[in-house]
Amino acid sequence: MSDKKRVLVIFGGQSSEHEVSRFSATSIISNMDKSKYDVSFVGITKEGRWLPYNGPVEKIASGEWEEIAINKMVKSIPSRDNIINAIVSRGASSEALMKNGNEEESGGSVDVVFPVLHGCNGEDGTIQGLFEMAGIPYVGSGVLGSALGMDKIYAKIVFEKAGIPQADYLFFTRKEIRDNADSAAGAIEQKFKYPVFIKPSNAGSSVGVSKAHDRKELIEALSFAAKYDRKVLIEEFINGREVECAVLGNDNPIASTVGEIVPSNEFYDYNAKYIDGSSKTVIPADLPEETILRIRNYAVKAFKSLDCAGLSRVDFFVHKETGEVYINEINTLPGFTSISMYPMLWEASGIPYSELIDRLIDLAIERFDDNTREVEN
Repeated sequence: MSDKKRVLVIFGGQSSEHEVSRFSATSIISNMDKSKYDVSFVGITKEGRWLPYNGPVEKIASGEWEEIAINKMVKSIPSRDNIINAIVSRGASSEALMKNGNEEESGGSVDVVFPVLHGCNGEDGTIQGLFEMAGIPYVGSGVLGSALGMDKIYAKIVFEKAGIPQADYLFFTRKEIRDNADSAAGAIEQKFKYPVFIKPSNAGSSVGVSKAHDRKELIEALSFAAKYDRKVLIEEFINGREVECAVLGNDNPIASTVGEIVPSNEFYDYNAKYIDGSSKTVIPADLPEETILRIRNYAVKAFKSLDCAGLSRVDFFVHKETGEVYINEINTLPGFTSISMYPMLWEASGIPYSELIDRLIDLAIERFDDNTREVEN
């Protein structure tokens, strides 16, 4: 019997970050030590279909994996009457997360799930609840930490309670914006000076984020953000440098060094992150040692305040004039692409990519064991 851990990597998902997830998954799978792990894959299409996949890894990033998986499934299970889609708990005979008719073409039995999923339905606590119900260890934060980390508004409420400095903010619902956008704009103008940032409360990779310089841009930005979530966050502008810190661990997390993003656009939006490739990353950031230490301490404090686990990337602003540090947001399943800050920060801090994956898998199992509840009969 093999001593290898059976790891199921899940990628794709029904979010605006579907493509980013595929690139992250490709990087993670390529850097997994195959002498330690038996790795299987399940992709989630944009329509929400779960498809087992065992083809070439490079086809995941390109998106070609989906057609390959569907064609293989059709050939192996010619009758739709024989297809079984099921979530099977750890107490069941096969200890599988997913079965799909043919055991060889299913998610199979697994020791730990590595959900390489970004955005809604991936890092917001929903799929984490599924793993909890299935009773299978998984990489990353639990239901509470994932949900709080994904919801920018509620994360800000917790950060405020924890005493972590941040930009001032307001928020409105989609209905409030649609019913009376001028009223919302008036309240924003009464509280803040232009420019202001407008963000969907639940979205990642800067999807739906805008910077408004006047009333016209503000109204457009509110409507744009409301397409992505029912709650919209408005933040005061911080004239700051954008820096990031990686956190690793469970109850006793550690923080990496700090990296700085020099965006190619006016701010670090989706295009600057993933498309034009001209944004610059500086690791470690050119900041006073005292400031770097303060950022690292705030990163750990933010991680613990939301009850996060495994990994997170915490983003900050350092005011260009005063040097004050403000938390921006936390990402509980940050990008793992070749240009992603999280693995680069740990590489610079002495933990190479493959070792980082090892640690995350070990932390998932550690947390699962620690969460085991003894129930009296």
